[in-house]
This record gives sequence, C-alpha cells and structure tokens, in this order.
Amino acid sequence: MSVRTSCRFGMALLLAALISGCSLLGSEGAGAGSPGAYSSSSGECSWNRSRCLYEGAYEPGERDYAEQEAKALNRAALEKLRRNAGR
Repeated sequence: MSVRTSCRFGMALLLAALISGCSLLGSEGAGAGSPGAYSSSSGECSWNRSRCLYEGAYEPGERDYAEQEAKALNRAALEKLRRNAGR
C-alpha cells in the first residue's frame, strides 16, 4: 500500500470517527425543552446528575409510591448480592 493511499485511508477513518462522535454527543447541547434532552437517562445522568433531578413538589401519594419503589429496588439488589456472594 502506498503512502498516499494510507494517508487517504487514515483521513477517511478520522472523518468517520469525528462524524460518529458528533452524532453521539448531538443531544448533549440540546436544551431542556427539546425532545432529545433526556433521551438516554443513564448517559445524561451519569455526566450531570443534577440535570436529571426534579426539585418540584410531589403529587399526592407520589412520595409514598417513590419510597415503596425504592425499598423494593433495594431489596431486589440485596437479594442479588446475597445470591452472588454464595457462589
């Protein structure tokens, strides 16, 4: 393979990497009102957790429901840890 062909191939790879990187980070700059702003909860919240937290008032019964769900999730995680620890 000649040097010229290698350079062209390298530039094509670089361009492809830049385009794919921009498409992955495309929703990063989106505003809070745009549909893509919260498209991936795990991705967005891992980079900026405060952006995913809701600071408003709870609706009636919502706080109790959230606490029950949190307890259930904690129990499930504890059971999973116990099962995996026994191996």
